[in-house]
Amino acid sequence: MYSEADLVGIAKRENNNKRNYLVVNKLQGKHVPVGPAEAMGMFKELAGTIKGVYEKERLLLVGFAETATAIGAAVAIELGTKYIQTTREIIPGVEYIFFSEEHSHATEQKLVKDDIDSCIGQIDRIVFIEDEVTTGKTILNIITLLEKQYSYPLKFAVASILNGMDEVALQTYAKKEISLHYLVKTNHDAYTAVADGYAGDGLYVSCDMGEDVDRVSFVSKIEIEGMKNARRLVDALEYQKACEGLSNKILDELEQDIKGKVLVLGTEEFMYPALYVAGQLENRGMAVKNHATTRSPIAVSTELQYPLHERYELRSLYDRNRVTYVYDIGSYDLVLVITDAKGEDKEGFHSLINALQKKNSKIVYVRWY
Repeated sequence: MYSEADLVGIAKRENNNKRNYLVVNKLQGKHVPVGPAEAMGMFKELAGTIKGVYEKERLLLVGFAETATAIGAAVAIELGTKYIQTTREIIPGVEYIFFSEEHSHATEQKLVKDDIDSCIGQIDRIVFIEDEVTTGKTILNIITLLEKQYSYPLKFAVASILNGMDEVALQTYAKKEISLHYLVKTNHDAYTAVADGYAGDGLYVSCDMGEDVDRVSFVSKIEIEGMKNARRLVDALEYQKACEGLSNKILDELEQDIKGKVLVLGTEEFMYPALYVAGQLENRGMAVKNHATTRSPIAVSTELQYPLHERYELRSLYDRNRVTYVYDIGSYDLVLVITDAKGEDKEGFHSLINALQKKNSKIVYVRWY
């Protein structure tokens, strides 16, 4: 069992007029570095809220980008279902179902319509997986679109680590017979005042290096084939098997180098494979932390109770025109960056390595393709 204090840190949003605070999950492995077993344990407990409830139904789980992609994958693997995540990236040659995420700094979300088309008639219920559900409007938006698009009768459910829905939202879901599963019920009434109370005086570092390649010292680069892309429909157990293959190849390649304290860093939507590799290293007795880069512009602050203290501003590995961030970089004996970014945007690579090198000298960059 988890409490609100175990999981919830309130941070200040930056440049977002819709809501001044962001709920930062301390154990999720997105913004805050965390031991992989802690994250996986929380995800497994969420899966337990669904396990056995829909035994006679064929499920499709949908994880929301970017923060809930690892949660969704982990829950789908635990339940042995089909899985797909939403995305904000461009996938060539497909049609999308577009919808909006009401309170996000980057509101556009999409699902690959081709893949939803292919499994309609083979599933009975779609379960949306989120880190936090606040109003439930985003999920209602996509359910409305799906019901308009497909005549096949579908049932829906939502599973989230946190649920902050008020009584009106809960009644709306009950009337629509959309089941809710969650670990912790939260009340957002005080969050605005809590966020306003923080100074926002943490460390802000710009690591945008543009074309300046001379400042990037040598970093080991490894390319490993066999990727399964969860932005497309996957069998969750096959996805796990592919992640296991990635982990084994990394361990074979770097066996002599992996020791001491290790950071495994994912990139934006690409979270679960990095978390899986981190877990395998932890199982071998390493002291491992995991988190990921993110699009979320969050203020950082010096107060001890504040969840984030240092912010490094980057160029995205996926799009040189996109600003991304990584928070609270620590000092490690080895940093493993694991990504599926194609690598054309060298500005993103340079800025990320520049950020990591401020506290780390041994960095291995792994691209899964």
